[in-house]
Amino acid sequence: MTAWQGDREIALQGSKQRTMFAALLFQRGQVVSDLRLGELLWGDRPPATASAQIHTYASRLRKQLAPAVTIRRHHPGYLLQVCHGHLDLELFESRVRFGHSALRLGGYEESVNWFRSALRLWHGPALSNVTEHLIQIERPRLEEARLTALSSLIDAELALGRHARLIPELVDLVIQHPLQERFRAQLMMALDQEGCREEALSVYQEGRRLLAEELGVDPSPTLRSVYQALLSGESPKVAVPTGAEAS
Repeated sequence: MTAWQGDREIALQGSKQRTMFAALLFQRGQVVSDLRLGELLWGDRPPATASAQIHTYASRLRKQLAPAVTIRRHHPGYLLQVCHGHLDLELFESRVRFGHSALRLGGYEESVNWFRSALRLWHGPALSNVTEHLIQIERPRLEEARLTALSSLIDAELALGRHARLIPELVDLVIQHPLQERFRAQLMMALDQEGCREEALSVYQEGRRLLAEELGVDPSPTLRSVYQALLSGESPKVAVPTGAEAS
């Protein structure tokens, strides 16, 4: 969790101050109550001086982040407003939307460029140096957004026939996220396009076993459709997500 003024990093002091800044940013112009801030800063045991400490963090943030960021007291909490284009998360989401739009229209090269541009905004794990209370609530959503953008980038690259260079990356992604069926389906398609159909079928069987053992479920229709296409001797096509699935 970092803030920058031009090329200079603004030194936000301590995990509590960073947590308050992040909590206000996530609400994007909505009031975050003192009660909610207290839960994110200290969990279910805020100190007796919680309100005073929150006030101190807000004052320090105002001084450090002005004029790009405005923090106002708005009962029962605080409200943050940031100039448009100054928040990486907003830029990421905007570029991902453009990427999905290009992907749906068949503009695969343009889509690749948008997704790559979005993913370059990530610098390591989301929400470093904040409290565990905030990490537990917000990091899964952010990580899911990153993985969705990455898998959409891979869809576009597969559509461009770049399967050979994608295989090592997809192997690593399946190892890191063994229950992520979309990466597994993409690896199967890449292997098939490279002429390794038997290996692709083995990737499916491994995924089916893991899903049954870990979650007690069968493979999704998407993963099954790729498998059935391979069994039929067909080359499965990239299924471009639409609507909420791509958001």
